[in-house]
Amino acid sequence: MRKYLFIAIVITLVLGGAGAAYWFFGRSQGSGVTFRTEPVARGDLLATVGGSGTLEPEEVIDVGTQVAGLIKEFGVGTDGKQIDYKSPVEAGTVLARIEDSLYAAKAEQSRTLLRSTEQRVIQAKAKVDAAVANTNKVRADLKQSQARANQSTRDWTRSQALKESGSISPTELDAAQSTFEINNAAVVVSEAIVAQSVAAEADVRAAVGDAEAAVATAKAVLQQDEITLGYCTIKSNVTGTIIDRRVTVGQTVQSSFNTPSLFLIAKDLKKMKVWASVNESDIGQIRVGQPVTFTVDAYPNETFKGTVSLIRLNATNTSNVVVYTVEVATDNTAGKLLPHIPSNKLAAGNPDGALLPYMTANLKFEVDRRSDVLLVPNAALRYRPAAYLLIAAAPRGKENAGDKEKANRGMVYVEEAGKLRAIPVTTGLTDGTMTEIVSGDLPEGTAVVVGEARAGSAPNTAENPFAPKVGGGKKKE
Repeated sequence: MRKYLFIAIVITLVLGGAGAAYWFFGRSQGSGVTFRTEPVARGDLLATVGGSGTLEPEEVIDVGTQVAGLIKEFGVGTDGKQIDYKSPVEAGTVLARIEDSLYAAKAEQSRTLLRSTEQRVIQAKAKVDAAVANTNKVRADLKQSQARANQSTRDWTRSQALKESGSISPTELDAAQSTFEINNAAVVVSEAIVAQSVAAEADVRAAVGDAEAAVATAKAVLQQDEITLGYCTIKSNVTGTIIDRRVTVGQTVQSSFNTPSLFLIAKDLKKMKVWASVNESDIGQIRVGQPVTFTVDAYPNETFKGTVSLIRLNATNTSNVVVYTVEVATDNTAGKLLPHIPSNKLAAGNPDGALLPYMTANLKFEVDRRSDVLLVPNAALRYRPAAYLLIAAAPRGKENAGDKEKANRGMVYVEEAGKLRAIPVTTGLTDGTMTEIVSGDLPEGTAVVVGEARAGSAPNTAENPFAPKVGGGKKKE
């Protein structure tokens, strides 16, 4: 019994050893392993930074109202139709009318008040004319009184001289003296009347000034009321297209500290821009004048061009993610001609109206490009074979190399007689799919391994896609 047990153990060990030897030597010869390769080729490479944004008209005018009231009716656009969405308008086109009876009544009240104050001015000026005439009359009376006084003074002087010679009776002398005194007293009275008349004239002239001031005030109030009445007619102050109508007929609008918005007018829908959101980690690679390409969901097969026109400084912070807004001016000449656009209408901007406000745009900002350089697939740089498939251990670079040099070192593999030979390379720019080879023993046309497949198993193309990628250079996605 022990003899048979010993023989069984020996047989098991022999078979197990043979199987292990077969597994090791068979695999070392690449048995059951097929390598997938792609050639190293020359070509152009473009590195980009991605972003998303919203299409906006370059110039948008928000039309509001400065008065409160009921929307009575809409105006008519330049197309002869009632104002609505997409209505073309010109400067001065009536967009809507607010019920204005209250404001019209107020303006009429101010107009009546103005007429009343103007009548007061006329009356006051008439009184001035009468006062001037009266002043002239009393001044003439004063002159007559002064003349009589002068004559009586001379008579009185002669009477006194005749008294000494006895040529005048006492009665005549008394009469001359009385006339002298009366006439001089009359001059004093006339002077007082003149002063009183001048004062009255001044009062009347002051009344004219007050009346004229009241007229100026009434005119100002009327002008204000007429302006307010004019606000009841909402007009466009630019030529453009209505892109949003925010009120309906019969709706009451209220004007308070914030002017309510009634219409949104785009001055020129042929000129569009994109407000793009760019992460703070990428904003350093964005510059004014930088070329941009973008697509919109409405035309997935079309590509449009643009140029960075402005980088805003007021970033937003949401959940600790800092995002900057970048404005991109569009240029429709970049896109393929849409089927419904005549070729003679294609020009800079958005002449065909294909790009509509508020479309979502997926953008690529051109960061850097290379022309006629060696390119390898990124899958070749990510591929890591098992050690038993290698001809020899992969050579290692200098340990004291700088951080940038380490980051730009990579390894690719080429097949030789069922085994793999490692080739160290220095990488450059990448677009996320292909990577530039700056240096390394890798002639154009060399077939580099991008993956492997084993009999009865799924193909292995690279490492875990969630693991850090080696040799990718500066990825600009």
